[in-house]
Amino acid sequence: MIKIYTQLERGQNWLEKYRRKLPHFVCVLGFTETGLIEGISAAGATPEDRKYTAIADAEFLANGVKPNPQYPLPPLHIGASPVLISRAVIETLNIPLWLFDAGLPHPPSVPAIALGGQPAKCISTGKALPLSIVKNLLDRGLFWGEKLTRQIPSSYLIIGECVVGGTTTALSVLTGLGFAARGKTNSSHPSCNHEQKWAIAQQGLNTISLSQKSDPLKLVAAVGDPMQIVVAGMAISASRQCGVLLAGGTQMLAVYALLEAIANLHSLPYRSDRIVVGTTRWVAEDATGDTVGLAEAIANVPLLATQLDFTYSHFENLRAYERGYVKEGVGAGGCAIAAHLRENWHNDRLVTEIDAIANRLLITDN
Repeated sequence: MIKIYTQLERGQNWLEKYRRKLPHFVCVLGFTETGLIEGISAAGATPEDRKYTAIADAEFLANGVKPNPQYPLPPLHIGASPVLISRAVIETLNIPLWLFDAGLPHPPSVPAIALGGQPAKCISTGKALPLSIVKNLLDRGLFWGEKLTRQIPSSYLIIGECVVGGTTTALSVLTGLGFAARGKTNSSHPSCNHEQKWAIAQQGLNTISLSQKSDPLKLVAAVGDPMQIVVAGMAISASRQCGVLLAGGTQMLAVYALLEAIANLHSLPYRSDRIVVGTTRWVAEDATGDTVGLAEAIANVPLLATQLDFTYSHFENLRAYERGYVKEGVGAGGCAIAAHLRENWHNDRLVTEIDAIANRLLITDN
């Protein structure tokens, strides 16, 4: 149920080391105005919906299915939010949950640790975040990565994210770091909107200097988002004591490349052998992107993916994943990997638990 796509030996060693362990799940919430561009993302049917996607996902992660949520999950044109996958796993396995606000336009409706960030401007401006904010977010990420690992020194952190438009900011950061990422990223659309993403990323990158591109913190300040720098810091410090599963596709590959650049430039010690990227097979095998090629270009990162399959789900909105809709988000792939590792869940069990959440949500909504 877990396939290793790159760095096979390191990936297998990581899986063996953390088998049967109970992880903690961290979800870092952020926002970029890039996500409001028409057609850029399917994580919310309209730009207005997408302003609240991360806040609604956080509420659902924390509370599960409840009547009259303050922020209901935003409607999608097709498909269901990946937060159903994550919630099904953390609820059933009783995985401790940590929510962090790296920069949201509105405060979350559930308890979340505020990190002193702010929403990012559209990356096309080349002025996404003040550099002072980026430096502070890195410091807070380093602090919390170390603090969280004191509770699980022999286990691992799953670090997920929710940033609408985040695959576009990932493209811009990867490109700025020197990786040939064009045409390799993913999206929540069934066919990735590469040209739209590339045009926006290039617009921002063309406004910045070579010196900005050579400094990863300045690069994030120009064309990144607040989640990226927090997760990079968390992963660096957490890896010194425990395992780290960066739960996502394109966005977490960008974070891995970013943390390497930050650690190398600022001489920050970290353990690369304790860090993997974990996603879904819908991302890893997306024919409209090249996730595996991107991971290979970054070179050192093991890419893992749950083989979760919704073909026989009772819900059409979940079966839509098999047609390329949604694919990943809110740490869904990482949580599914944790279920396979912790309890040896096979596909039938995982789909049953996710269907149960979807069914309760349908009943409550009606």
